[in-house]
Amino acid sequence: MLLTRKSSDAQAASPSSSLVSSLARGVSRAIPTMDRRAFLRRSGLGVGAGLAASQLTLVRKAHAADAPKGDKSSKIEVRRTVCGHCSVGCAVDAVVENGVWVRQEPVFDSPINLGAHCAKGAALREHGHGEYRLKYPMKLVDGKYQRISWDQALNEISARMLDLRKQSGPDSIFIVGSSKHNNEQAYLLRKWVSLWGSNNCDHQARICHSTTVAGVANTWGYGAMTNSYNDMQNSKCAMYIGSNAAEAHPVSLLHMLHAKETGTKMIVVDPRFTRTAAKADEYVRIRSGTDIAFLFGMLHHIFKNGWEDKKYIADRVYGMDKVRDEVLAKWTPDKVQEVCGVDEATVYKVAKLMADNRPSTVVWCMGQTQHTIGNAIVRASCILQLALGNIGVSGGGANIFRGHDNVQGATDVGPNPDSLPGYYGVAEGAWKHYAKVWDVDFEWIKKQFAPGMMTKSGMTVSRWIDGVLEKNELIDQDSNLRGLFFWGHAPNSQSRGLEMKKAMDKLDLLVVIDPYPSATAAMAAMPGKPEDLNANRAVYLLPAATQFETSGSVTASNRSLQWREKVIEPLFEARTDHMIMYQLADKLGFGKELVKSLKVVAAKGGMMEPEPESMLREINRSNWTIGYTGQSPERLKAHMRNMNVFDVKTLRAKGGVDKETGYKLDGDYYGLPWPCYGTPEIKHPGSPNLYDTSKTMMEGGGCFRANFGVERDGVSLLAADGSFPKGSELTTGYPEFDHILLKKLGWWDDLTEAEKTAAEGKNWKTDLSGGIQRVAMARNCHFWGNARARAVVWNFPDPVPQHREPLYSPRPDLVDKYPTHDDKKAFWRLPTLYKSVQEKNKEISKQFPLVMTSGRLVEYEGGGEETRSNPWLAELQQDMFVEINPAAANDRGIRNGEMVWVKTPTGAKLNVRALVTERVDRGTVFLPFHFSGRWQGVDLKPYYPEGSAPVIRGEAINTATTYGYDSVTMMQETKTTLCQVEKTA
Repeated sequence: MLLTRKSSDAQAASPSSSLVSSLARGVSRAIPTMDRRAFLRRSGLGVGAGLAASQLTLVRKAHAADAPKGDKSSKIEVRRTVCGHCSVGCAVDAVVENGVWVRQEPVFDSPINLGAHCAKGAALREHGHGEYRLKYPMKLVDGKYQRISWDQALNEISARMLDLRKQSGPDSIFIVGSSKHNNEQAYLLRKWVSLWGSNNCDHQARICHSTTVAGVANTWGYGAMTNSYNDMQNSKCAMYIGSNAAEAHPVSLLHMLHAKETGTKMIVVDPRFTRTAAKADEYVRIRSGTDIAFLFGMLHHIFKNGWEDKKYIADRVYGMDKVRDEVLAKWTPDKVQEVCGVDEATVYKVAKLMADNRPSTVVWCMGQTQHTIGNAIVRASCILQLALGNIGVSGGGANIFRGHDNVQGATDVGPNPDSLPGYYGVAEGAWKHYAKVWDVDFEWIKKQFAPGMMTKSGMTVSRWIDGVLEKNELIDQDSNLRGLFFWGHAPNSQSRGLEMKKAMDKLDLLVVIDPYPSATAAMAAMPGKPEDLNANRAVYLLPAATQFETSGSVTASNRSLQWREKVIEPLFEARTDHMIMYQLADKLGFGKELVKSLKVVAAKGGMMEPEPESMLREINRSNWTIGYTGQSPERLKAHMRNMNVFDVKTLRAKGGVDKETGYKLDGDYYGLPWPCYGTPEIKHPGSPNLYDTSKTMMEGGGCFRANFGVERDGVSLLAADGSFPKGSELTTGYPEFDHILLKKLGWWDDLTEAEKTAAEGKNWKTDLSGGIQRVAMARNCHFWGNARARAVVWNFPDPVPQHREPLYSPRPDLVDKYPTHDDKKAFWRLPTLYKSVQEKNKEISKQFPLVMTSGRLVEYEGGGEETRSNPWLAELQQDMFVEINPAAANDRGIRNGEMVWVKTPTGAKLNVRALVTERVDRGTVFLPFHFSGRWQGVDLKPYYPEGSAPVIRGEAINTATTYGYDSVTMMQETKTTLCQVEKTA
């Protein structure tokens, strides 16, 4: 853990001192006095992941008796919220005394976290009262941040935006949204950008799981985790590949540990021996980036031995024969070992474990996604599960653990550059759908856009750097990017840090909206090269409220929605994100359009903001595609109040009536996991496991979507005759429902007259009456069709997944055998390099022989600015470090705990502490990605706004990461690049 005392920096020397000052400001009488060690012992922080519930109870339950004797004025309330860190969705009861959040308790009734917290969850209260927050609007003036008023900030930012729009068009500005916004804020931000007149918006999911979303959606219809954490207790075997759940999603591992108690086999496949691997029955070390070779090596044994589910494949899968032929011919055991380094016996053993212990599940995270072939790796995992018949069954599935607390929801309904909320795309029909939902004239929206840009996907967050720096004639839009918003996003989570700094300096406008200033503030203020600096650049910092200072819904990785209550009012001068959106929209001239279909209510200081419940109802009215229609605020709130009625394995309610509303919970699945179809009144229960034909429509069952046509090369893409979901009146494959199919089936007259009018000319995704869905549901038919999953995705660069060596490969011999893609000219509006970079750096491993990979720590989250500003967490991990194998360290004269330089082909160098360990092999080093605040050996504390520098600062690995992007989604390559490690002189 590298716990060392700091003495050179007063701020870092005693993190606990900040807690003492916090207590002195008015919360000490509400918390029993304890020293640091007592707190760590009681909170479970001293045991890392802290999975034992008995160690995690921070406080007693709140009762009126907690008030001092005779004190009639003290008001104590318990408000239920959801942890704002990873995507597991742990529920928290926040105890609030007279408006002050004084203590917290894990919710023991929660079917998701079962009363447990990890270190981050146990230290959550500090985020609501953190002293390192951005307290008021600020502007960069002569290299220093100065306090300004909200009025000045909003006036100057909007004036600068309008000026840039006049000079260079609406696409000259890029908006980086947040996976930490709740669903309502994420949805409103996409609406905000749309009414501004651009698709240049994105968020964290692009550099987290965009390859998953694209790969999974193009395999069977929806781009999300198919089952749930809870359902893993029904698995007989689980393979974690590219997932270190013990640190990245600690509480999720509870369900796996319970499964192991009943005999479930656990496999971990990873380049690094992680804390998750320590729990495995079988650990397999592969070379980073070679997942396809390993997965297809498994499939080789599965096909060779006849272990595949032949009937399942015949009934429900397209193209498996082509995969089978390729796997048997190309991925023989010797080729597998050559590429990924795993011998035949081990691959055979893992394949047999998965085949003999069905239902078996596969878990993956960013270890699979963050590669130039991320989409192909993801699809290889999907194909493995299809071959074994593991999709659409309890205990099986593709359990894809997302990152931030609402990265799933923000992906579903938020600021994606290639789609409107609900993955509706940016075609004209999608815009007309939303124009009607928003009650805004379609032609007015169209005029907001530059000609021809309304239906063109925007740039991605991974490439905004090139949007600024690339030659204009190579960019597929009129202007380079000139303005940038970091709206709840950490810049150090993106690759190519040196070029990012250069791009920041060239901007005309940079706006940071965040509860914490993030590394953006320091990077923007840090002096760059004079020739890069735009003399007219304006930089603003706006203090956003935390998610504990507003209410709204958040979608966990398993697709369950949970409603957060507001815990406290926004502190300091912070404003909610949706209030800021509304106020900026007013200044920019489309405030009325933004809230035309929403309820606006009074908030802090008498100011107005859109009501979260109203925003969720608009999501319910519009998002027919993915089933965000049944989760009304009332249903979600009832679930939060009655967690105890939900089964911890199935997530289904056993009886239960909400006392406050009389709502009957019986049969609902916890959080109404999407798709939850129809209107709330229909009471669809949600879908715990996607594509499950063993359940009826109204029991949460499903089938694969008919999303790719009905035939390909003379082969049907629809499910075979006799393959259909339970109870369906249609007992064969069929296409998705529209007004024509409904008439052909003779079901049109089941619609009301009003529904007929609304549904005419529409399909199930655009019929705002919901009539088409209602009629299909009444007959237990799935309106998205009943089709086959695709093992071959013909619209992707590699229809059958192919292993391709990384752009910076340690194996030049394999570059010749498995070369990367050709360069692309205009891809997401920008040229993208592949082969030219790989060829140029083919022999670079002679100078940089070590594979550099990255990952998470249990103590910190994301870019880390928030968690490294938490003194309880800062105490646990005080150094940025590099894990290096003892043999590699000895060769370089490096001893454990010494400071070293990590250098990469970009010219960047990172000054970090060496952790000598056999977790990594001789050719690999590992660095966590949560750090920032130091820049190539220099402390950036002087460049933060006064008092806001995080407690712990360290080098950001992404200062040094190299160029490389997925060939479908622009996912950045962070898991496989090259470096050299040298002892600090």
